[in-house]
Amino acid sequence: MIDTRRYPLAEPEGTGWDAVVSRTREALAESGCRVLPDFIRPSLQEALSAECAEIAPDAHYDVETVNAYNIEVGTPLPDGHPGRITFERGNAFVPRDRIPAGFIVHRLYSNALFQRFVADCFGLPRVHELADPLSALCLNVVNPGTEHPWHFDTNEFTVSLLTREAGDGGVFEYCPNIRSAEAENVGDVRRVLTGHGEDLVRRLTLRPGDLQLFKGRYSLHRVSTVRGDTARHTAIFAYSERPGVVGSVARTKQLFGRVLPEHLAAEGRAVRVDGLLD
Repeated sequence: MIDTRRYPLAEPEGTGWDAVVSRTREALAESGCRVLPDFIRPSLQEALSAECAEIAPDAHYDVETVNAYNIEVGTPLPDGHPGRITFERGNAFVPRDRIPAGFIVHRLYSNALFQRFVADCFGLPRVHELADPLSALCLNVVNPGTEHPWHFDTNEFTVSLLTREAGDGGVFEYCPNIRSAEAENVGDVRRVLTGHGEDLVRRLTLRPGDLQLFKGRYSLHRVSTVRGDTARHTAIFAYSERPGVVGSVARTKQLFGRVLPEHLAAEGRAVRVDGLLD
């Protein structure tokens, strides 16, 4: 699946592997983001797009009013706090249990060598697949006329693969390290959310087959409004530093419109990695 001439993952810890990992770590340290263009072999990119387009109609779609912190709208916050600014979120998700095991994105997500590469890039001893049967692997669908508004991720790191470009718009925008584990930096966050923080925003042009590694817990980010006739599709690979991670009931229902016994059983066992609002 992977273009191993460009990304020599077939030789773990070889010189080629080390070079890719080193450059990725440098980019993640500098901006919290690294894109590996044409990570999927060009000869497979058409199949990649077609497979994901086939399941896109299975996405749970619901327009909701949200804020950048993914906490309940109406949560008591001080006047002027950016968490009081709301947006309409109209993107949709296809859960893992609706993605066939033979699809390229599913095979890649479960591949032990790929997982080892991801862990190495983030400087971790290893990563684990989420035990969550819905959010471990999902397809993000942003239809024309909708956007994925400004937000922070719950996870410290995210791995994603663009599978189809939007007809127009649908640009990934982010503010590198706008907050830290110790400080929310609400002033700069508010500037961005109110359209006055252009100096803090970076933009990426992504193509089908491009792999993106991203530290989204500390970098505010969004996908701008998709225009034209073609939806934007992105596969999201969710890994964790520890085994057995399952999403919360509230967040799972928000994203997928349903919960499973695994979510109910795990409720209340979540472990926080910092003291941030979300």
